[in-house]
Amino acid sequence: MSSIEVIGIGAINTDCLCQVEEIVTDGETIIDHIKTAPGGSAANTIYGLAKLGVKTGFIGAIGDDEKGRASIQAFETVGVDTSQIRIKEREKTGYALCLSDKLGRRSIYVLPGANNLLDWQDIDLNYVNKAKMVHLSSFVDDRQFNIQIELAEKLPSSVKISFAPGMLYAIKGIKTLSPLLTKTHILFINREEMEQLTGKDFTTGAKECLKLGCQIVVVTLGRGLALESGRAFTSYICHGEKEYEIESQKQIWETHPEATGAGDAFAAGFLFGFLKKKNLEQCAQLGDIIAHYALSKTGAREGLPTLSKIHRP
Repeated sequence: MSSIEVIGIGAINTDCLCQVEEIVTDGETIIDHIKTAPGGSAANTIYGLAKLGVKTGFIGAIGDDEKGRASIQAFETVGVDTSQIRIKEREKTGYALCLSDKLGRRSIYVLPGANNLLDWQDIDLNYVNKAKMVHLSSFVDDRQFNIQIELAEKLPSSVKISFAPGMLYAIKGIKTLSPLLTKTHILFINREEMEQLTGKDFTTGAKECLKLGCQIVVVTLGRGLALESGRAFTSYICHGEKEYEIESQKQIWETHPEATGAGDAFAAGFLFGFLKKKNLEQCAQLGDIIAHYALSKTGAREGLPTLSKIHRP
């Protein structure tokens, strides 16, 4: 398994993607479209990296059901090593109900299922230690969060950690996440999550994460942060004393309101560039490209490109 470059550890879910007229807090609305597909934040990123030709593996838990088998099959179609995914008998695979409306607003409801049963006994440290990177994303239950903290402490310095906490972990606050942030080489987080995590604006919050030990903080800005100059930026990077604002290329893409998995796709593109020793601006530009491919289709994975596709003129 020494050829594996990136190993993902996070929830494995089945996404039920519903496009609705409007996300309502109390009342009724119309469902325009519904689709079911394998998902999970780190799982999506690993899938995206595999489509780009990176040797990847995944550690997680699924139920003994059709949805779990579909998750395994989806990974295997792009070459992800699934030998470390554990099947929990008489349990259901995790499930996420993802609502999005025409204004680009989203709401996600998670039923963790078998994800809550991932245990230390399910993790082979010898397998993990051979990777170049480990990419972490959130679980619902604190037990798996604590496993990730312990794993981060045990990893050798040769294995870099990338971390996408998502809102489930961001709401825990920076003090609770500090044991993971201290060990994180690349942090992927969006603007709202950073503000929730730190209680500060995203640029100030990024610097707080650097102080804790993160080496590179990447803040995605969704549809772009428009400035008075008329320029729009899709991501902000903080690394040491340097800051980078990555300008949007969205004028060449059709806008799509359904954005499930766009951040996961961005992470795949960024990590691909990082593994290929691109500079940080180039990594972010690759992230933006892969994210926009993901946005071209409903769901987190269907639009993700192969390397040959993004190399076409």
